[in-house]
Amino acid sequence: MITIEQLNAVRKEYAPKVEMRHGHGHFVDAGDGIRKDVLICGGTGCTSSNSMAVRDALLAELKTAGIADEIKVVTTGCFGLCALGPIMIVYPEGTFYSKVKPEDIPEIVKEHLVGGRPVRHLLYHETVKGDEILALDQTPFYAKQKRVALRNCGVIDPECIQEYIAVDGYQALAKVLTTMTPSEVIKVVLDSGLRGRGGAGFPTGRKWMFAEAQPAGKKYVVCNADEGDPGAFMDRSVLEGDPHAVLEAMAIAGFAIGADEGYIYVRAEYPIAVHRLQVAIKQAEEMGLLGENIFGTGFNFKITLRLGAGAFVCGEETALLTSIEGHRGEPRPRPPFPAVKGLFGKPTIINNVETLANICQIILNGAEWFASMGTEKSKGTKVFALGGKITNTGLVEIPMGTTLREVVEEIGGGVPNGKKFKAAQTGGPSGGCIPAEYIDTPIDYDNLIAIGSMMGSGGLIIMDEDTCMVDIAKFFLEFTVDESCGKCAPCRIGTMRLLETLEKITSGNGTLEDIDRLEELSEYLKSASLCALGQTAPNPVLSTLRYFRDEYVAHVVDKTCPAHVCKNLMKYKILPDMCKGCTACARKCPVGAITGAIKAPHTIDPEKCIKCGVCITTCKFGAIVKE
Repeated sequence: MITIEQLNAVRKEYAPKVEMRHGHGHFVDAGDGIRKDVLICGGTGCTSSNSMAVRDALLAELKTAGIADEIKVVTTGCFGLCALGPIMIVYPEGTFYSKVKPEDIPEIVKEHLVGGRPVRHLLYHETVKGDEILALDQTPFYAKQKRVALRNCGVIDPECIQEYIAVDGYQALAKVLTTMTPSEVIKVVLDSGLRGRGGAGFPTGRKWMFAEAQPAGKKYVVCNADEGDPGAFMDRSVLEGDPHAVLEAMAIAGFAIGADEGYIYVRAEYPIAVHRLQVAIKQAEEMGLLGENIFGTGFNFKITLRLGAGAFVCGEETALLTSIEGHRGEPRPRPPFPAVKGLFGKPTIINNVETLANICQIILNGAEWFASMGTEKSKGTKVFALGGKITNTGLVEIPMGTTLREVVEEIGGGVPNGKKFKAAQTGGPSGGCIPAEYIDTPIDYDNLIAIGSMMGSGGLIIMDEDTCMVDIAKFFLEFTVDESCGKCAPCRIGTMRLLETLEKITSGNGTLEDIDRLEELSEYLKSASLCALGQTAPNPVLSTLRYFRDEYVAHVVDKTCPAHVCKNLMKYKILPDMCKGCTACARKCPVGAITGAIKAPHTIDPEKCIKCGVCITTCKFGAIVKE
């Protein structure tokens, strides 16, 4: 068992060791002989880009250069700019190296770590302004962000509990257990205005209050880490970069409702997150921060991991509970709600990773601090996984109320290749598409619902003028059809009928009656499905019909796809005045659909053409177009 005095002693010892990483350009002497920290991203994005080979090359080169004792190499979680991996940051300068390769390491060690001269051509270009090298928080990507849930990601070693303690880790748990009552904890969470970051945005404090009000006895705290939305990776990144924040918050939640046991339900496709959770739980148990009699207060709390098999429906809380219990993951009718009758029939609170990642900071800094950020009904910050047709792909955390334009044009760096912004998809398969006319909409729960979308877990997919909105609706319906558990007929049959109708439209066989049928069937699905998967499955269809109905009409009346995406409605044409007759396209065509004499304009036989696109990529003169 660790005492609060011992916890503070660990913080005092290790705080100077991480102070250097705040990027203020000043050296902090921790008395350990270390003069620089080199942080290498060990999140899924960067490891898939071979960041661990970069780390190994760095360790070897430091040893060769004789400075291994002077440079501390730290493997961290995600920095946010995922498209730039592998990422390496050198502190105290805060110099940001991007797309680092193992063969770049000798130059970085020789010039920068030995010679003190940053290798400018390897730095992230946004940090280089003439002779000046900017800190990360001065770049457009980071300048408007406010990191609360992500505060430790990319800063600490997620597999070192001492580094977490150095940045005030487990201080919130100590404060709660020694100075607060359960009711006081719940009041702070209520007053903060924190709403669930996993879906509909239910007030977190109210959920805790309902569970606390149940008769004393066995209760559970469950962390929903079953992040299944296409393009979403917020929760994964928090678990990979700051797992102890979730463990500490779960223990606080347990104290608040009277629970002594918690489960983290995390999908098995997140091996790095699973490993770091396992390490973190073991470290916390060994130090006495999980287990029995925490801080000598008599409070007990243990946490168990449960691995999910990747079923999207298990993100729905009752299906998740059913899966933890060892049964097939299918939703249950509500009421009773989990706060009354949840896991193993006992009162249970379920919060997702990002929600829990805010708890400790709310306890330490106060409800007013958190409520000062955001909007009137949506307090705090929100993490988004920014992807699609955007320059800066990655993870961003912004105050609620930040406009979509700020996210797309400033943080995201705009739509690449000179294309125009067309729409943004939020909320994954359960959300909707926001058209360009609403680009100045402040992002919060109520505003998104008002324009036909939803916050969801935080996926934010950007689309440009080359995106077919009918095809986008079909993409998400394909996903929900595959992921429907099949328990209720409206979802099992209704989603399939929606998909079949969309396929009919995109293949060129649709009618105006099919468009009306999409709307009618969508309303039945929303009202009759058992759980949120079926109830929200029509949202991508309804939102695209609401804002892009002209594209549906073009598909069924004109038999054309305005974005030139749907193959059956697309034709390839060679522009005679631009064709040089080089024959390259004809030689590459796999079905012999292109004919013509050398140095004379060629033609494409539409009956033979399979619309594979090889001719367009082959032509060096831009003579082949889609129409």
